[in-house]
Amino acid sequence: MRLVSDHIVEGRAGPTFAPAYPVLEQVRLTDIRAFTHGQPWDDYAAMRARAPVMWHEGPRTSGGGTGVGFWAVTGYEDVKRVNGDPETFSSEAGGILMGLGPEETRHPTLFSASTNSMINLDGRAHRQLRREHMPYFTASYMKGLRARVAGEVARLLDGVAPMGTCDFVEKFAQRLPIFTLCEMLGVPVADRERFVGWIHFLEMAQQVAAEQIEQLAGLAAPSPQIAAFIQLFNHNVGEMFEYGRDMLAKRRADPQDDLMSAIANAEVEGERLPGEYLDGAWLLIVFAGNDTTRNTLSGAMKLFTEHPEQKARLQADGSLLTNAVHEITRMVSPVIYMRRTATRDVELNGQMIAAGEKVIMYYGAANRDAAMFPDPDRFDIARTNAEKNIAFGYGPHLCIGRMTAQVQLEEAYRQIFRRFPDMHWSGGIDIAPNNFVHALRRLEVAFTPERRAA
Repeated sequence: MRLVSDHIVEGRAGPTFAPAYPVLEQVRLTDIRAFTHGQPWDDYAAMRARAPVMWHEGPRTSGGGTGVGFWAVTGYEDVKRVNGDPETFSSEAGGILMGLGPEETRHPTLFSASTNSMINLDGRAHRQLRREHMPYFTASYMKGLRARVAGEVARLLDGVAPMGTCDFVEKFAQRLPIFTLCEMLGVPVADRERFVGWIHFLEMAQQVAAEQIEQLAGLAAPSPQIAAFIQLFNHNVGEMFEYGRDMLAKRRADPQDDLMSAIANAEVEGERLPGEYLDGAWLLIVFAGNDTTRNTLSGAMKLFTEHPEQKARLQADGSLLTNAVHEITRMVSPVIYMRRTATRDVELNGQMIAAGEKVIMYYGAANRDAAMFPDPDRFDIARTNAEKNIAFGYGPHLCIGRMTAQVQLEEAYRQIFRRFPDMHWSGGIDIAPNNFVHALRRLEVAFTPERRAA
C-alpha cells in the first residue's frame, strides 16, 4: 500500500486563473490566534456574499514568506459539491490539512500519521478501510453503547453534583468522549486517564508549529519556555504513538471483539496495513473520536446559556432533543475546515480552479448559509432542516462517528437538564489557537448543587 505522504502535490503560492471574486483583505483564515475568539462568522458571511470561492494566500513559512495558497469555499452547495466529488477534489493528492509546514518544524511521526490515514485516501482503498470500521458505528452497535454512555454521564454528573461551579470541559466534556472511545477500542480502565493529556497536546500542535516558524523566521526570539513545552509536546506525542503501536500489536496477536482489533487487522488489497497507516488510524481515532464531541458538548452549554428560551423549550419538550442536537452541531461546527486538491481544471461557482490547486471547505460557513438555513445565525432547536447540516462532512468522507457523537450529546443533555436545570455558562472560557478545530479548553459553569442525603 503506497504512502500518501510520498505522493502529496504541494500546490502553488498564487492562482493559475484570474480570481472571479475579490480578495477580502480583512479575512485572515491562516491566523490561528484569531480563532481564540471563536470562528469568524462575520468574515464567513462577507465571503458568502461577495467572494464565495475566494483566493487566500497560504500560511506563513519559516523563511518569512507565505506558503501554498488556496481557494476558500463558504457556500453550502459549493461545499457539498467539493465534498461529494473525490475524483475531481481529492483527499489523497494533497492531504486534508491547510499546510504541512516546513520539515524542520514537523514531528516526524505526527506528520506521517496525519497524512497516511483513511481520511486522506480516495476510492477503493478508502472504501475498504471504512468498511473494516463500520461494525462499530452501526445503529445496532450504538444501541448497546448508549446504555454504557448513559451510565458514564450519570457517574460524571455525580462527581460535580455537590460543587455548584466547575470547569465543564475538565469535569465533563473531555471525559465523556474519552470513556466512549475507550469502551469502543477496548482500552483498559487503568490507561484511560492518559488520553486526557494526549488530546491536549494534539490540540496544541498548530501552536507549537507556528511558534517554531516564527522563531526560524526571526519574528520571535528563542524562548526557554517554548523550548521546554516543545520537548514536553514531543514526549507526549511519542508516548501516545508507542501506546497505540503496543495495543495494536497485541490485537493482531490476539484479536478481541473491539474496534482496536478491527483497526489492527484491517486489510487493503488483501494486505494488512503497514505501520505508517496503523499510526494514522490510531491518530485519527484518538483525535477525531474525542475532539469534535468534546467541543460540541461545551459549545452546546454556551448556546443554551446565550439562548435561554431554547433551553426552556427543550426542558418543556424532551421530544425535541434529537433535533436539538442536529441544530447544536450546525451552530457549533466543531471541525472548521477540510482541504482537497483539484485533479483537473474545473469551474466552481464561476471560478476556474487549476489542477493541483488547493480547495478548502469551511463547514461553519456552509452551515450558516441563508440559502439553505433561513435566518442562519438564529439558534432554533425545532429548525425543520437542522439535520441537513454538513458539520460531519458529506459524500464518501461523511464522518463515520457521527452517530456516536449524537448518542453522547443526547444522553448528556437529557441528564444535565433533568438534574441541573439551571446549569449555565458563567463567563469563563478559553479557546485554543487552532483553525482546524474549534477547541474549547475551558468553560466555567454554575448551577445549584445537589444536596446529598444524610
